[in-house]
Amino acid sequence: MTALATALTTWLDAGDVHPIREALRTTHPADTAREIGTLPVDQAAKVLTVLPPDRQGVVLGYLDAPFQVALARALPRPELARIVSSMRHDERADLWKMLDPAAREALMPALAQAERDDIRRLAAYPEGTAGAIMTSDYATLRPEETIREAIAHLRAEAPDAETIYTAYVIDDDRFLKGVVSLRDLILADEGSRIRDIMQADPARARADDLKDAVAEKIAAYDVLALPVVTEGNRLVGIVTVDDAFDIARQERGRRLVQFGAAAPLAGGPDLDLRSSSFGRIFRVRAFWLILLTAFGVVTSTFVAAQEKMLSEVIILAAFIAPIVDMGGNTGSQSASLVIRGMALGQFAPTWRDIWFVIRRELPVALTLGVVIAAIEVVLAWFSKGIGWNIMLVVGLAMASCTVLGALIGALLPFAAKRIGTDPATLSSPLLTSIMDLLGVIIYFALAYLFLGDLLTAS
Repeated sequence: MTALATALTTWLDAGDVHPIREALRTTHPADTAREIGTLPVDQAAKVLTVLPPDRQGVVLGYLDAPFQVALARALPRPELARIVSSMRHDERADLWKMLDPAAREALMPALAQAERDDIRRLAAYPEGTAGAIMTSDYATLRPEETIREAIAHLRAEAPDAETIYTAYVIDDDRFLKGVVSLRDLILADEGSRIRDIMQADPARARADDLKDAVAEKIAAYDVLALPVVTEGNRLVGIVTVDDAFDIARQERGRRLVQFGAAAPLAGGPDLDLRSSSFGRIFRVRAFWLILLTAFGVVTSTFVAAQEKMLSEVIILAAFIAPIVDMGGNTGSQSASLVIRGMALGQFAPTWRDIWFVIRRELPVALTLGVVIAAIEVVLAWFSKGIGWNIMLVVGLAMASCTVLGALIGALLPFAAKRIGTDPATLSSPLLTSIMDLLGVIIYFALAYLFLGDLLTAS
């Protein structure tokens, strides 16, 4: 607990709220949320209600989702309704979706009718879509308005709009006609009409578009917000750049668990040590571990079948681990580069891009294979004093696994895209297991090829 959080606790125990207000008066809402988040829920609820009304909803929006739910349960219903009313429209819809049915039913009557309708409308869109992350806090203008009228209009809408840097031009039926930046409004002649300066046919997202695609579009067009429309081009919300940052952060977290073989195969929310249940964490992790164990059993069974070879040339056992590991390591490097390229829009699952990746990766993989194999042979000769025939087997196996691992690692993401699976989910967990099995097959095939005379002699 920080010094400020400790002070907040002391003031709460003393029943003195004035120093709490003073201490947090100039603190950024994100920093305030960070301090409140370290307190017990009952104390955090008290601090939240002490804040100025216009800051309470903002601070609540910065808190982690599980803590928001805990606070919603701890706050008296009138207090919660007042705070929820001051939250950003998309954030209060997200909180409402996280509440249990009983809490939802208790909260709704305390809200204004317009707020209830707005929450239900935003909460109706499927998770993972633009509609589920959009907000209805945006400024609109009419094509026939003059610049003078438009500026006065924005001045009136500013307190309730999440952003006024871009205004959306709509007709009486809310069909999107264009966008106008605040800069263009300020620089335009006051007598001009909005239709004369607006950017017609702006970039937009459909309400059912996936949120990752929306974030990519915001980055591609370098906009502060992207309008979200229905199939008939009726404006229903916007997705802001800070939402895109949140999506990118979630994506990074998802990729980490995917590369760690801890991603839900059938979709759903990512595993979270704070909020995911024991049963869900166990089921997801157990699935991948059981699958990878099955690969391991096949690999170990194959190795065990080579008992005669290993008994005659026991030194071969010492090189199994580094050879099979090299295939997995090289494959992970290649897969990471291809997945990065896919994330940046450089590669698509087309034969043209697949062939390009092969042509780029193959020379690198061959060179790496030769260099790594040479280093392995030299180190093996100095450390173990093995003969040339065993060095030949080890060197060829190392080179083969390096090249094969690089090619499989580069191609697996394309295969995942083709079957509609996230490339990271398929590439990372399976790559190492696949290369373990192929590595021992290649290694012992070469051993039988070059050392088979030892078995015949025995």
